[in-house]
Amino acid sequence: MLFSSAKLRFGYVLLLALSLTACLNRQSSPQRLVPTVSPLPQDPYLEAYFNQSQASSYIEPYRKQPRLGDNLEQIIINGISEASLTVDVAVQELRLPDIAAALVERHQAGVKVRVIIENTYNRPWGSLTASEVAQLSERESDRYSEFVQLTDINMDGDISQDEINQRDALVMLSNAGVPRIDDTADGSKGSGLMHHKFVIVDGRSIIVSSANFTTSGLHGDFSEPNSRGNANNLLKIESAELAQIFTEEFNILWGDGPAGKPDSKFGVKKPFRPNRQISIGNTKVTVQFAPTSSLLTWQESVNGLINQTLAKSDQSIDLALFVFSSQQLVNTLENQSQKGVLVKGLIDPSFAYRSYSEGLDMMGIALANKCKYEENNRPWQKPISTIGVPNLPPGDRLHHKFGIIDNKIIITGSHNWSEAANKTNDEILLVIENSTVAAHFQREFQRLYQTATLGIPSWVIKTAQQQQKECGNLLIETPISEVNTQSKINLNTATLEELITLPGVGPKLAERIIEARQEKSFTSLADLDNISGIGAKMLDKLSDRVTW
Repeated sequence: MLFSSAKLRFGYVLLLALSLTACLNRQSSPQRLVPTVSPLPQDPYLEAYFNQSQASSYIEPYRKQPRLGDNLEQIIINGISEASLTVDVAVQELRLPDIAAALVERHQAGVKVRVIIENTYNRPWGSLTASEVAQLSERESDRYSEFVQLTDINMDGDISQDEINQRDALVMLSNAGVPRIDDTADGSKGSGLMHHKFVIVDGRSIIVSSANFTTSGLHGDFSEPNSRGNANNLLKIESAELAQIFTEEFNILWGDGPAGKPDSKFGVKKPFRPNRQISIGNTKVTVQFAPTSSLLTWQESVNGLINQTLAKSDQSIDLALFVFSSQQLVNTLENQSQKGVLVKGLIDPSFAYRSYSEGLDMMGIALANKCKYEENNRPWQKPISTIGVPNLPPGDRLHHKFGIIDNKIIITGSHNWSEAANKTNDEILLVIENSTVAAHFQREFQRLYQTATLGIPSWVIKTAQQQQKECGNLLIETPISEVNTQSKINLNTATLEELITLPGVGPKLAERIIEARQEKSFTSLADLDNISGIGAKMLDKLSDRVTW
């Protein structure tokens, strides 16, 4: 349908301005940015990529902006284009027209293409009526605005049917007759989330990502020029054996496909399959799909697999998580921490300080919801100050779901570390024992960690204290740890590992701090100002984090 009426303009003056800027960018033929670090070697069978990597650069295909990062969309497109027999796609949301075009091209070339989408995202934006657009929630209205800018090829503020046919990914698939279902194909209204993000090509190659196939998932938002897309990763794996395991999952979801019997199985309707371990070259890979029925033991679930892997750690655990709300997992992390394992973690700011966030447990504090703490909540008795939130470009989120164990084992996939993912959603989790792959994830973690804000913000402490005051005896006693005032790092005695937990302090700067104190002990914050690499902004960040 056409979107030329004045009603659908609803405040797109700003969007037009942004589109004109994009037009100027196109005319000026932007040059690629120069990467700031050298690429790391890739494993021949398991390649790792990151959309905010500093080791590569590309020109975004839609906003035409030069930026650092791996072009995850192009990797997906290249994988699809290599198909000669089959392409199976299971992804929560698919809105990128170039990926849709690649699928359409392979379908028209005679390749068997099948697509599964989460039902919430299986309606084309271009099919919405004017009245439906007017009734969208604020969040959905923002998403629709993103669609308009993506689709408005001639940048006149309206989107025509011709533009929709060229840029609405789901319309493109439908017009070409590409078979597609969603998680209502099992006869339900959709159970949990179909949260997968994987592509299988010719039964030999798999692409697994933490990202949805959207502008905000891979590239960045039109409404935020500095946005670089939610921080996400992607693995390209060559293994017929692993591809077969993924195909089994896909076929269970697919059933008879469109217009077939309601024999698709999603969520807990799927048969339980325990984790399976295979070898890819010299790499051990363990794979398991969620959810797990509550009739089975927790140890048999995907979270149980995560737990087993965390318990293997001897030296370090680094976490980059969108959501972390599993009490049993954080309890295991506490045990490992008490054994001397160095635990560091980043959680997306939108979830890090919610009452159910296990990041709060790790920092030794609890927040209540309506004067009630989370069931079985257990703030650490020996809290750590190496937990925090990343500082990302405006509009971007930490969307990773990975853990790094002893710099050699990777836990990753679409699976958030929550009980909802574990018991309800269709998810994939991979445990990869490969130091080459781990090095890529470690570099990404350090990139995020070196500028992160660590420890408990003062407003969280004040909120916890206020809750205890207002709720009184209604609260189950969960004392705020003495460390909740953000235990300070002593500049004169701290180890290098302790110093690099400070915001903005990396290994080299930590070494300079140690060298400086060997010549003269620190007696005030001003002494730090004499060290190369520390300026006024960093001093401000460190002011309530250090002592001497």
